[in-house]
Amino acid sequence: MMKKILRFLLMFVLWLFVALLVVFFINYAWSPVYNFSEPVAFKGSKIHNPYNGMDSTAWKKANFQVQSKVWWGFTDGRNNSNKAIHDVYNQLGYDIITISDYMRINPFGKETSNYIPVYEHGYGFRKTHQVCIGAKKVNWLDYPFYQNRNHKQHVINSLKNNNDIVALAHPQLRDGYTLDDMRYLTNYDLIEVLNQCRFSIEHWDVALSNGHPAFIVANDDAHDLLNPKEVGMICTFINSPSEWAEDIIGALRSGKAYGVDIFMEEGSDMAKKANDHKTLPYLTSVAIKHDTLFVSVSEPYHDVIFFGQNGARLKMMTQGKTAYYKIMPNDTYVRTEVTFWGSTRYYLNPVFRYNGTDPFKKQVPLIDMTKTWMQRSIVIFFIILVGFMLWWVKKGKNKGRLISRHPYYYSL
Repeated sequence: MMKKILRFLLMFVLWLFVALLVVFFINYAWSPVYNFSEPVAFKGSKIHNPYNGMDSTAWKKANFQVQSKVWWGFTDGRNNSNKAIHDVYNQLGYDIITISDYMRINPFGKETSNYIPVYEHGYGFRKTHQVCIGAKKVNWLDYPFYQNRNHKQHVINSLKNNNDIVALAHPQLRDGYTLDDMRYLTNYDLIEVLNQCRFSIEHWDVALSNGHPAFIVANDDAHDLLNPKEVGMICTFINSPSEWAEDIIGALRSGKAYGVDIFMEEGSDMAKKANDHKTLPYLTSVAIKHDTLFVSVSEPYHDVIFFGQNGARLKMMTQGKTAYYKIMPNDTYVRTEVTFWGSTRYYLNPVFRYNGTDPFKKQVPLIDMTKTWMQRSIVIFFIILVGFMLWWVKKGKNKGRLISRHPYYYSL
């Protein structure tokens, strides 16, 4: 009896594994193939400044990546409770606190006016993940074993249907997004340029250099609140008139934000961190006058560096409250990094060229129907072939059983 039960369980697990393989195989094979056009750098006679109209007194500090205990504790974040997350970030003075559980929208704080539903999408080995902000529901489409550019674009397009903002999470981590991917992928809103696991500045510059109007988001991505090196180290400042979700999301999407890498002394406790957060300088102005970009901050900086096409360093200034750069005709975009005494660094969104109509227009790649259906036809043929082979094997076994039951007669 026990042998029969074990045999049944073994066969059940085996067939379940086979079924999952078939599902994943069909999922991969049925994915669309896109026709990616060659990217074009920003161009035009006008320069878009995402900070136009900002109020220097309306900065809100936010974090969109921290995990809590979910899925029976199998994922990172198993030591973080919802209440502990909010208590810690409230102590550090954050205005917007969201919990980005893996493949789950956390409802904690849903009754508050500044609640923003967020989750981290993706369950693949290569960490090709996305931070979904303003999420309506969890989208389970993913390609867990490997992802080529078509798979990544398909996931991004699918997520855009159910989220206000789609951000590419930690692109450099395990090469979840390669530099070549950043040349072609589109239809997302933000790039998680700063993350305590990885900084993806080169990925950001590649996207910008190829004409993708992608803005920054910066997150702790803390998996352990007890680790001082994971909490209160990175944040996003958002210029918003209120903490309401629609205002925060609108400001993020339009680029009225900047990322901060906060310097913390080794061994800083929460009280020291909270005080350091309170004394952070802030951005007071980003303006373009004629052909010159002016950036001003509330406290003296150590240095300001302007970067342009392909991440080239354009200019550096030291010690002051205002820095400027004359935008040249061949500058497609200019982004600014401000470093303060103590090594705290601010990463500003770029100003970039456009033709005067829509600065956020994205060239979304179209599906190549011929290649897509060629791929699907191969899958259909393979499924039919496997089905026929299984039928043939089963037919042979049944025939063998009939022969073995036929009586044999021997002549003397």
